Amino acid sequence: MSVQTGAYTAVPETRANLPPPEAPVLPVTHCNHGDERVDHYYWLQERDNPAVLAYLEAENRYTEAMLNHTEALQVTLYDEMKSRIKETDDSVPVAHGGYFYYYREEKGKQYRIYCRRKGSLDANEQILIDLNDEAEGRDYLRMGNFKVSPDHSLLAFALDTDGSETFTLQVKNLATGELLPDRIENTYYGLEWGNDNRTLYYTTLDPALRPYKLHRHRLGDDATEDEVVYHEEDERFFLRLYKAKSGRYIFCALGSAVTSEVFAIDADDSGAKPKLVQPRVQDMEYFVTHHCSRNREERFLVLTNWEAENFRVMAAPVDAPARENWQELIPHSAEVMLDRIEPFQDFLVVWERESGLTHIRIQDLRAGAFFAGQESSSHRIEQLEPVYTVSHGQNPEFTSQALRYRYSSLVSPQTVFDYDMRRRVRTLLKQDEVNDYDPAAFKTERIWAAAPDDVQVPVSLVFPAGLERDANNPCLLIGYGSYGISYDPYFSSNLVSLLQRGFVVAYAHIRGGGEMGRQWKDDGKYLKKKNTFTDFIACAETIIERGYTSPRCLMISGRSAGGLLMGAVTNMRPDLFAGVVAGVPFVDVVNTMLDASIPLTVIEWEEWGNPADPEYYHYMKSYSPYDNVEAKDYPAILATAGLNDPRVQYWEPAKWVAKLRACKTDDNPLLLKTEMGAGHFSKSGRYDYLEEVALEYAFILDTTDSVPFDDGSSGQ
Repeated sequence: MSVQTGAYTAVPETRANLPPPEAPVLPVTHCNHGDERVDHYYWLQERDNPAVLAYLEAENRYTEAMLNHTEALQVTLYDEMKSRIKETDDSVPVAHGGYFYYYREEKGKQYRIYCRRKGSLDANEQILIDLNDEAEGRDYLRMGNFKVSPDHSLLAFALDTDGSETFTLQVKNLATGELLPDRIENTYYGLEWGNDNRTLYYTTLDPALRPYKLHRHRLGDDATEDEVVYHEEDERFFLRLYKAKSGRYIFCALGSAVTSEVFAIDADDSGAKPKLVQPRVQDMEYFVTHHCSRNREERFLVLTNWEAENFRVMAAPVDAPARENWQELIPHSAEVMLDRIEPFQDFLVVWERESGLTHIRIQDLRAGAFFAGQESSSHRIEQLEPVYTVSHGQNPEFTSQALRYRYSSLVSPQTVFDYDMRRRVRTLLKQDEVNDYDPAAFKTERIWAAAPDDVQVPVSLVFPAGLERDANNPCLLIGYGSYGISYDPYFSSNLVSLLQRGFVVAYAHIRGGGEMGRQWKDDGKYLKKKNTFTDFIACAETIIERGYTSPRCLMISGRSAGGLLMGAVTNMRPDLFAGVVAGVPFVDVVNTMLDASIPLTVIEWEEWGNPADPEYYHYMKSYSPYDNVEAKDYPAILATAGLNDPRVQYWEPAKWVAKLRACKTDDNPLLLKTEMGAGHFSKSGRYDYLEEVALEYAFILDTTDSVPFDDGSSGQ
């Protein structure tokens, strides 16, 4: 089956009487479990068909023409967002191995410059890699790996030049600045050095773009002859790589969506065989790292959900690490989810989640009582605001007494702290400078929405401090709700452009995410996935009922699995929203989950269910956005795609838009914008990315027809 080219002509640059592209209808009938589905736009999956590219380009021209009247607004928004950032800036240096590592950004340049100074911050700067040089002549650049050798003489790095998330690995001699001849294609995230400074461990991808092999490369050897240290044949499992902070072990972690298995590799032995920690057990997850005390007592530390829904922490002997030898160190709690552990020599940092917020607990290891199973000292770091986000920073030194972490809220720009775990003292290192911004001009709140089953769903809001509750207030409601990923309330200087125009911005912390513990995730997946959608609708209704906005002023936004959310709630309650921004949306759920050749499909069966099972098939079909498009009125919609996207294939939003265009009964804008040289994360340059945001914000403002709101912060 194919479609001939030449069906599309140039779109005029005026909005008046502009006909939208019409995708040819070529029905393909799928039959599963006795159920027939007719897919009129299946042909759009033919990536190499010139007619497909012509259609995508026609949609791009149509989107450009339909938003042409907002061009001045886009320029204004771009200039505003650009003006808020400090264009020439440095990151906080990280001390490691006698060097201070950092990156900097220069005005007018799209990408970061990675540097270091030896011995002190006053020493001469050495540029390790300037990504602006690497990006010259390219439309896209993303760095997937950046690892300096243990002796700090070599840099291994990996670059993606088209958005496909396949990386080319290279090695640079930091003394001479020259690239070594070692060059390895088709690598993925995950790269570690052996302690001999000449052995590299890296992962490669199978045809479905799944990291499935762990390789060992010795510098100077032919990469085609590299040893395969581990080969994962089960298509549900991804392979990832990380090194313990102690430097003693490299871990090869295999993970499906619900099951883990970890191998430990002696980093001191360049020929070491992987040692299994605990054989995989279906639905049992565990993460392993290594600890070595001052008196050189070694143990593995294990974070696991074994008989612990919200996870607990165990210790395992290095020589006999299987589950039967685990000793409980931190027990399970029904109220507190353990997200992450980070061991230092004298302290264990435990990242906890309670009531929708992340907390940092410091466990004192110095007296030895903790490992002896006795009561020992621990405390939480007190945070600055009632609703906030904290995340880990770079902490490469195992013996350090200081924990570096990042803090922000909906009104507080990102801040970097060092916390002295011994003295319990926090030191402010840096807060991002945001020009023409006054945090006192805005207010943040957390409210709770009642889901249809009476579960209370948290919603975080930010809005101008002087804003009255009014149905005329424009509002942007953002959501995700999948994979147990928490969508925490963080600061975005870009959103200030909406806030200063009188917007309420809200985040719906819906089920399927991880904000409220593991059960929160489990209650929004498999045959409970619709809770994610009804939670979001309940959040929207609550915001409206409390007078923050109204349906005619309410915009919604979500990306990837959040794009699935957008498609589903738009089908369910199109009357509730004025407009939708669906970024790289996962909307063709049934077709994708039936095709095991598509990247991510097999591992996703443990998130959405496998439609080979009729129960999952029919449930999935009942909410799949593409399958549930109907002849009715829909809100204004802007969908985005990336031609090289390996996570959500470009054809999902393309097919969805084509079907909506054929079925919907309204005159509201329906736009598709495809990045023809990028992938899941859109444009890679920091200025180019702002152009994307400006276009989306212009669509939002145009749809709500809002007027500028003076919050008083501009001084005018």
